[in-house]
Amino acid sequence: MNRKTFLKRIAQLSVLAAFPMLYSWQVEPFWLEFVEKKLPIRNLPKDLESKIIMQISDLHVGKRFNWQFLIDSFQKAQKYNPDFVVYTGDFANHGTQDEREDLKKVMKNAVFGNLGTFGILGNHDYGKDWEEPEVAQNITDILESFGVNMLRNEQKESSGLNFIGFDDLWSANFQPMKVMQEYDPSKANLILCHNPDACDIDIWNGYQGWILSGHTHGGQCRIPGVITPVLPVKNRKYVSGEIDLEDGRMLYINRAIGHSFQLRFMVRPEITVFTLTHA
Repeated sequence: MNRKTFLKRIAQLSVLAAFPMLYSWQVEPFWLEFVEKKLPIRNLPKDLESKIIMQISDLHVGKRFNWQFLIDSFQKAQKYNPDFVVYTGDFANHGTQDEREDLKKVMKNAVFGNLGTFGILGNHDYGKDWEEPEVAQNITDILESFGVNMLRNEQKESSGLNFIGFDDLWSANFQPMKVMQEYDPSKANLILCHNPDACDIDIWNGYQGWILSGHTHGGQCRIPGVITPVLPVKNRKYVSGEIDLEDGRMLYINRAIGHSFQLRFMVRPEITVFTLTHA
């Protein structure tokens, strides 16, 4: 191989290597997917059949990506005219004062349910090292000022659907038994729990039904069936999508709309659109 051919081959390889890098940095992080699924709920009132519940998770408002993407995504989501909207944690990246001000700008354009809007906190909403409860309270106050019912180890019923929300697993305020010891299995219940690792802890008091989670971002970069190099959970089967926990509980892990870092490969950002059905 002469020098000219060698340099040509190097140039070709450089282009081939640059394309997936550029794609995972500038294309896929902003290629939103609306995932549509049925959500069968036990004891669901007849008038809630076919109603829409939208799950939005892990906004991560901060400086690591252009959060205008969130507002653009919300505008697209409005066309579904959801009856309920649930936000499953990590509204800010670190919860700094600047991020909280930016969160207000985002929430001015957020999606809200016609019948109710609920939210829970994630680990990032607790500030540095997840140890700043005052940051969590500030974020809670912001969200509630926009009409999001924040559930912190609490339950609240709306139009016959009972929403149960846990505070984050990694926070000092993770006290799910405050609500699970008194939940009513005869109601139409739906649990919001940011970190799916909580599914493996003995806190459920015989609960059978759906759990909506986030936290993993689907790994952000992965080759399905081959490798998911970064996954912030102990249980490595908790990646994304629907998982049967084989005890009457069903888990759904949303891939997130935001990013800890602006990098995604084969894990598009997601908003989930569930159609309620009677189980």
